[in-house]
Amino acid sequence: MSDRLRGSCLCGGVRYVCSGPLRQMARCSCIQCRKASGAEFATNAMVAQGSFQLLAGRDLLREFESSPGQMRVFCGRCGSPVYKRYSGDPEAIRIRTGLLDDAFDERPQLQVFVSEKLAITRVDDSIPSFERGVPAPPER
Repeated sequence: MSDRLRGSCLCGGVRYVCSGPLRQMARCSCIQCRKASGAEFATNAMVAQGSFQLLAGRDLLREFESSPGQMRVFCGRCGSPVYKRYSGDPEAIRIRTGLLDDAFDERPQLQVFVSEKLAITRVDDSIPSFERGVPAPPER
């Protein structure tokens, strides 16, 4: 993977760069991701907040709190979902891999919320799937 990945929204008004690696790449079939993307699932990846640099379009960004503490950030002109940030984890954001302009080598590592998938969605048996989100690790 390139050290820096460029991304942009549909209208090109919002442009950014981020550096990898893309972590926790997941296909999410939850109803919120489906509605936000207009697709049968969204592919998202975590990047460090400090590695994400907005190059253009700050004035176009809008936010929507889809769940308590979860802000979906999108282009107010074309509606492209740019990233999601969490009030409980200000050091990380989840980008939408569909907005990346550069090629990358990472592949989804898991599928989440398969219980909410559309009937037409095929689950990829080669990667782990979870009915809801990723289960929390057991407490020690």
